Amino acid sequence: MSTQVPALLDGLVDDAAVFPPGSAALPDAVAAHRRHRAAWYADLVGPLLIPASKLPDLATLLDDGERFAVGVIADEPIGRLDAACAEADPRIRIRQVEAAVAKRGEDPQPGLHELIELAKRTRGTGHDRPALDVYAELPLTFGLMAALDTLAAARADGLPIAAKFRTGGLAAELFPTPVELAAVICACRDRDLPFKLTAGLHRAVRHLEPATGFTHHGFANLLAATVAAADGAGPDTVAGLLVKASRGPLVERIAVARDRARPLWIGFGSCSIEEPLTDLTRLGLLNGGEGA
Repeated sequence: MSTQVPALLDGLVDDAAVFPPGSAALPDAVAAHRRHRAAWYADLVGPLLIPASKLPDLATLLDDGERFAVGVIADEPIGRLDAACAEADPRIRIRQVEAAVAKRGEDPQPGLHELIELAKRTRGTGHDRPALDVYAELPLTFGLMAALDTLAAARADGLPIAAKFRTGGLAAELFPTPVELAAVICACRDRDLPFKLTAGLHRAVRHLEPATGFTHHGFANLLAATVAAADGAGPDTVAGLLVKASRGPLVERIAVARDRARPLWIGFGSCSIEEPLTDLTRLGLLNGGEGA
């Protein structure tokens, strides 16, 4: 049985074990991440996500000569992020930096321009970063489309910056409706703007989560929806895929695109790697390793 992770799923799930609701202790998260990186499904897993303030603590947990890829989540002002990254232990390879640029209802432009300046300062520093390494988390409220225009213009100027959106949380207003999310996906498609997602995406198919009482988006719904959007589908079709609560139509749409690079959607952070891994295997989209 093949253990290869198909191109469509490559790097889909960033390891957010230290963040709620999992809230793993950093030593436990590092040990688990090493196991994920050595497992048959390693290509599914992106970097370990950690708060910027925890970079010094991470260094104390690394072996001599080890190289450890991380994504840095801003838990301090944007202006301090580049210093925190520059001062990080050389064994830590920073793959991406993610920062919220505004709260709900605030104008995202000031924070966005500050993050763009960070991207300018960190561009070409020789830190072995991928092409997309700075993510601006935008609230799905006031000024969103203008913020997407600003990000698209920055990317057109060669900056490695993209968008990030929340798809869940501890309050109902943090869950965008399928119509809202479809509009955002298509708006990013129209601007050739990649995006990341975070929160609430542990399971593959849209469902009511007893632990929260909220209806959660499914990451298989989002895979199908982004593939459809990349192929030219409009917001109504994309929203129709986001709202489906049955696996069949989603798997069918995903399966035909499994060998393509994932369009638009960079991936999502999950405090559990096992939950998305289990769902992908049950849907037949991944094959378990020998003895798995």
